Parts: sequence; C-alpha cells; structure tokens
Amino acid sequence: MTNFVLPSYKEQSQEVKDRFDRIKERPVMLRVENLTKTFKAKNGPSVALNNVSFQTYRREFTSIIGPSGCGKSTMVRLLAGLESQDSGNIYINDKIITGPGIERGMVFQGYTLFPWLNVVENVMYGLLRKGETKTYAKNKATEWVRLIGLEQFEHSYPSQLSGGMKQRVAIARSLATHPEILLMDEPFGALDAQTRAKMQSYLLQIWKKVNISIVFITHDLDEAIYLSDRIIVLKANPGEIAEIIEVPVSRPRSPDQFLSPEFLATKKRLEELIHPRHEDKDDKLPLVKLTLVGDEVL
Repeated sequence: MTNFVLPSYKEQSQEVKDRFDRIKERPVMLRVENLTKTFKAKNGPSVALNNVSFQTYRREFTSIIGPSGCGKSTMVRLLAGLESQDSGNIYINDKIITGPGIERGMVFQGYTLFPWLNVVENVMYGLLRKGETKTYAKNKATEWVRLIGLEQFEHSYPSQLSGGMKQRVAIARSLATHPEILLMDEPFGALDAQTRAKMQSYLLQIWKKVNISIVFITHDLDEAIYLSDRIIVLKANPGEIAEIIEVPVSRPRSPDQFLSPEFLATKKRLEELIHPRHEDKDDKLPLVKLTLVGDEVL
C-alpha cells in the first residue's frame, strides 16, 4: 500500500476540491460564533467550551470529536437549545436560537422511545405534537417505518426490538417532522460492533434520501471519517477547536475504504490531534525495581 499524507486544501485532488467547493456553495445552515460555556465546580469555574466558532452547510455531514472533557456533548446540547451558553451565538438560517425548535431533531445515545407506544406510534409522536392530524401522522409515520426497513415491526413495542432497531425508530421519529438539522449525540455508542456498522450504513442511506444537515458527536475515529464531509476536532481543558478536517475519502462511502491511503492518513491526523505525544521527561513514570521474596513481590 502506498503512503498517503493528508494534504492541505491546495494539495488536494481536483475531485476532492470540487466536492468541497460544491458544499461551500450551498447555504449556511448552522453558524456558531464565539460560543463559550462554563460550569461551576468545587475548585472553581470549569470552562467546557471556549470561544468556539464554525459553520455547516445544507446537506453537509459534520462530525465533532475530541478527547474526554472537550465539551462534545455540551456542544450538542447547546445546539439543541437544551442548555444556554455564557456568551456567543448560535444561528440557524441566520436566525438566532435561544431554545429548542422544530427545525432541529435530536437523537441521543440512550434509547429514548416511549415503552408504552409501538413503533408507528413512537414515530407519530413528534408529528402529533407539531399539530398534525392523527390520520396524517399515522400515514407519514408508516412511510418512515418502511424507509428504515422496519415495516414488519410497526406494531411491535420497544421491549421487543433490538438496540439497532430502537435507534432506527429514534432516527425516524426525529426526521418525521422534517427538521433542517439532525443532531446526534453518540447514537451508536451503546451498540455492539456489528450492529454499529449496520447502523452507520443505514444512516448514510437515509441521509442520501433526506434534505438535511447532520451534526454527529462521536469518539470513534473510524466512524467520524466514514460518515463525515468535515470533522471538527476539539481539544480539552478548555474545549476549543484544534482543527477542522475536510475528509478526502470519496463518496459514496463503503467499508472497503477503511484501508484506503486517504482513510488511514485522515485517521493518523486525528490521532495526532486527539492523543498528542509528549516528550517531556517529567511526564515519564520512574522505573521501580521489584524484589521477589518467596512468593511475594516487594
């Protein structure tokens, strides 16, 4: 396999340049300006996010990753309007947001389905809350259930579904109200590896058919590269943008690309950003000499 170094924009292939030029010609859907969020802690204020700014475009798939404590989940909760920032602004279609809204759908890591409702009824829920008639809501929900491939389970209850099925229903419920942005907070984190891979493929298939922008929170580097157009990398303490990476892996995506030079180079760059090497000698643990006495180590 030939070596591949993640290129700068000027060094990218014409195919990759053209793809990102087309993305950036689209309207800006989400704009974050100088976002800062601080939490109270025992030892004083803890800055979760510090002066974070970025924007995403219509039909763009953007992932946010970073080390533990970088503020990924705080970011998505702010974007959803579930928490308020200390300073900075969030705009959707150039309109400032101050709380939850129907233009945003949300999928959490946990299975947030109502256990007393069956699959169709769960998908109907948001439509009914939006004010649609029961007949319209049921028809649209049935369409979504078919789209996610669960028509044989439309009358089943969450307790009768696998983890992957539950998340497919949660995604359908979020998309049924036609939001402009889908926010996903590590939605596949609780799934086993095989189910997770299937869900990634399902998500890409659904995304192709729906006019929506996706902001996806994950700690999985392979997942971020496989799904995304761009990856926003946060650093921790405080949470700030370390780099925004344009993924050079061509679309449509397939699992075969996991071993492509472009994929591996992108992963290497992400690892360098998230797990930087420290050469400081003071950070090295001292060697400890062990002495064996009988069956015990002293």
